[in-house]
Amino acid sequence: MDQAAERSTTIVVWTSKESDSDPISRVRKLLFRQMLVGIKDGRFFLGNFHCLDKQGNIILQDTLEYRSIRRSSPSPTEHRCLGMILIPSSCRTSCHVDCSIEEQLSLIKLKE
Repeated sequence: MDQAAERSTTIVVWTSKESDSDPISRVRKLLFRQMLVGIKDGRFFLGNFHCLDKQGNIILQDTLEYRSIRRSSPSPTEHRCLGMILIPSSCRTSCHVDCSIEEQLSLIKLKE
């Protein structure tokens, strides 16, 4: 249980006041980390972070898709393997990265 308390999810945020190199170094720290991305239709994608472009589109590799199914089923969700996918920024509702509390503090920049 202690390990579970140590690991958490966080949303990666940066402000426009930061220099151009600072967001790039933060994104590099996320490479190959497991990321959970939610989209508008209620599906979630869990995969390894591979890329982020200027428009905010995310590429995940080795991705699993999770979606809700009928309530009469014993399992409320089903999943399938997708491989490498691109998630457009216009569809994204949430983005979480699995990391320790120390890493969360280094990734999150509070507005001044």
